[in-house]
Amino acid sequence: MTMHLISVIGSSPGVGKSTLCRAVAQWLTSVGASVDHFEEADILTRSAFRPVAEEFAGGASAVQPATLVECTRAYVADSLAAGKDYLVTDALLPFIPSLVAWGHDEGTLVHVMEELARAVEPAQVTVVYVHDNPETALRRAVEREGDVWEDWYVRKLAGSPGTRAVHDLSSAAAHLRFEADLTCRLLAQTPWHVLSLDVGTLNAQEAHAQAQHHLMDVLAVTGQPST
Repeated sequence: MTMHLISVIGSSPGVGKSTLCRAVAQWLTSVGASVDHFEEADILTRSAFRPVAEEFAGGASAVQPATLVECTRAYVADSLAAGKDYLVTDALLPFIPSLVAWGHDEGTLVHVMEELARAVEPAQVTVVYVHDNPETALRRAVEREGDVWEDWYVRKLAGSPGTRAVHDLSSAAAHLRFEADLTCRLLAQTPWHVLSLDVGTLNAQEAHAQAQHHLMDVLAVTGQPST
């Protein structure tokens, strides 16, 4: 069996990508597959991504694109050696929000994604792109996390070279719309299968059922939804 990497990414905080990523990992585990669930925070703790943590620990405010590529290569190689069937990753590949925030232009992103496509071989890749109206998603995130999170999120974007135009939630939403267009454009240039999931009218269970329906066709997996 060829190992398959399922990258769950979101167009904005509050779209439910982590909930969906967790559900997909649980479903694949429930049908007997060997699954690695790579949570968003794992990028600072996994051994394959130690160079990322070291660059941040050394005082860098950004990670070199080449470091992300080589760490991804190491992660896939380690997972192949461990006999994993599926890698289900939360906000990992292809690092577009981080690269944009760090000030890289579209030409650089195209190059990085070409390098990533080679780095993940021979794993097959499906990107599940979870998206919603950014204003709606951001309001949902603020309701869930509180005003302190809103302040932190705006300050984080405003303090990064590529997102300095952000100064409130409205300008953050405008940036996220730009980033969504860029993401779709870049993903269309990859050899990866892309599942675009509009969650604007879906609850978490419906989003999972729709994602699983499409993934069953792509992965040739059978099994009932996990709960």
